[in-house]
Amino acid sequence: MKLKLTLLSVGALMALTSILNASEVAVSLFDAKCAVCHVKMKPADKSKMMAPAVMGLMRHVKMKYTSKEDVVDFITEYALNPNKDKAVCMPQKIKRFGLMPSQKGNVSKEELQTIAAWMYENFPAKGFKAKMHKEGQSCGAKGMSKEMKCQAGKCQGNK
Repeated sequence: MKLKLTLLSVGALMALTSILNASEVAVSLFDAKCAVCHVKMKPADKSKMMAPAVMGLMRHVKMKYTSKEDVVDFITEYALNPNKDKAVCMPQKIKRFGLMPSQKGNVSKEELQTIAAWMYENFPAKGFKAKMHKEGQSCGAKGMSKEMKCQAGKCQGNK
């Protein structure tokens, strides 16, 4: 009985270590490959931001893509092949920051998948719920233009 308990404890510890190491790898990759432009949280002084903060970016990504697999696929594809039609940021963010440059040659598909999975698990903060609206209702969220309408219960920009 003690042997079984010991083996279970060792197995659980190894699994936890593996998860922690995966998270550490993802954070290191994000810091090395993404943090040059994307800060994790919205800073008090937004004037020095080079790109949207990950907290806000992931809010919009999760409003459009609900499953982890879809989020990872979107981020991986978008980072390598950015396109204005695929963008989830509000039009004023693209106007302010420009379209993200392709990261081909800077980050591999596998690295992006690791980063995207970590982003999905950690942003926005736990407990976040996308604000839902009625179909066609103008979004009253701060900073949204009058062209923003809600489609399928989520804020979408009319293009």
